[in-house]
Formats: sequence, structure tokens, C-alpha cells
Amino acid sequence: MSTKSGSSDRTERLLDLAVSASLSFGLFILCVIVWQMITALGLLPAYLVPTPAATAHAIWRDMTDPHFWSGQFLQTLYVVVVGFLIAAVMGILIGPLLIVHPLVERSVYPFVVAFQAMPKIAMAPLILVWFGYGHTSKFMITALVAFFPVVVNVIAGLKAGDERQLILMRALRANWWTRLVRVRIPNAMPYIFAGLDVAAVFAVIGAVVAEFLGSPNGLGSLVIIRQTNFDTPGLFSVLFFLAAMGSALHFLINAMGRKFAFWSQSSDSKTAQR
Repeated sequence: MSTKSGSSDRTERLLDLAVSASLSFGLFILCVIVWQMITALGLLPAYLVPTPAATAHAIWRDMTDPHFWSGQFLQTLYVVVVGFLIAAVMGILIGPLLIVHPLVERSVYPFVVAFQAMPKIAMAPLILVWFGYGHTSKFMITALVAFFPVVVNVIAGLKAGDERQLILMRALRANWWTRLVRVRIPNAMPYIFAGLDVAAVFAVIGAVVAEFLGSPNGLGSLVIIRQTNFDTPGLFSVLFFLAAMGSALHFLINAMGRKFAFWSQSSDSKTAQR
């Protein structure tokens, strides 16, 4: 009976996936048709909005250019991945330290909030002055932009632990570390993956901003070059690859979340069914 139930669930999930994919594809086709009508009717000049065909040609040109992959795309991806990993490790390590004692949280958290409110993009020139135009400054800017979604979600997740479980652990005289590992971290996993998901997208933004400000390589520098040359289809192509990179990271982290925080996905699914 459980085998039949499992098979039914898989079939239902596949059916939902097929319906979602069909709707997304239909929406994409509708957008392309509207885009083509706007350009064909001359509502917007071609130097502002290229035709879908010109954009597809620019994407294909970049896709078949080895230098684009080695000198631009992979350079940006390298900065995104390293900056994101720095932000993830720092956020996951610092988050528990801020809730170690209410006095620590009340003393330090206002500084975290104030630093979070500070525009990170405005700090980028200062980081370039401190660390130069090499990879270090790009990693720092990317990590800085991606850090706060992680640490804020880690703190929220650790504080959202099941109070009954914590009372039980205290009754068993479990110390702070045991309560953290056995109760708070498992309950915080969905929050942590939600923070990592947001941070991955922010890391792409941080890497592009870092490359805007002074880098001969990467998709950010390519945007500046193509803007100077009025290569609008080329700019659309760069946006396409940046969107693909961010989407790939999003789906990768969601897949990891389903594997390491599967109870949250199951709970969400049951809630949706209700």
C-alpha cells in the first residue's frame, strides 16, 4: 500500500512539474510575441530594444565564442562562487555567536542592522582602494553583498527553534552546544537554505558591480564595453547569461535544500495540499 502511495505521489509531482513547465514555456512564447510586435511596429527604436532575432543571434555568437566562456563567463562565475562561499561560511559561523547570550545579541545586533542598512555598492570603491583591482577586492565586494541574507536567516532560524524541545533539553541539563546542534540547527536548516538562495542571487549582483568598477575580464566589464559600442543585442546577451547563472545557482541550492532539509519541503507540500 505504501508502494502504491509513493508511486502516486511521484506521478502527481511529475504531473505538477509538467504543468508548471508548460505554463512557463507558454508565458515565454507570449513575451517573445509581444516583444516582436513592439519592435516590428516600430514602437521602440532598434538601438534601444533589438528584435528577438538579433538578440538570439548575439546569444549564439557569445555561445560559440571560446573567449567569451574563458575570458568573461567563467571569470564572473569564479568570483560569484568564491564570494558566495565566503559569505555562506561567515554567515553560518557568526549567526550562532550572536545568539549565544541575549546580552551579546542586544549589544551586537544593532551594529549588524546598521551595517546591513549601509549601501554595499557605495563601499565598493573603498574596498578597491584597500585591496586593489585584483581578485581579492572582487571576492570581498561579492561576499559583502551576499553576507547579510545568510546571517539574518541563520539568526532567525536559530531563534525559531521548537520551545518544547528546548525546555526538554534544559530539563536534561544539556549545555548550549548540545542544544545548538541537536535542536536549533536542525530547525534552522530551512531558514539557512532560504538565506543561501537569496545570497546566491546577490552574489551575482556583487560580482558584476565589482567588475563594473575596474576589471578587464568578466561579464561586468563586457557590459561596459558593449554599452560604449552601443551593442544593444550584446547587452541583452550578457543579461541572458547572467540570468542563466543566477537561475542555475538558485536551482542548485534548492536541490540541496530538498536533500538536507527535506522535512521542510514535505511540510510545505502538505500545507499546500490543505
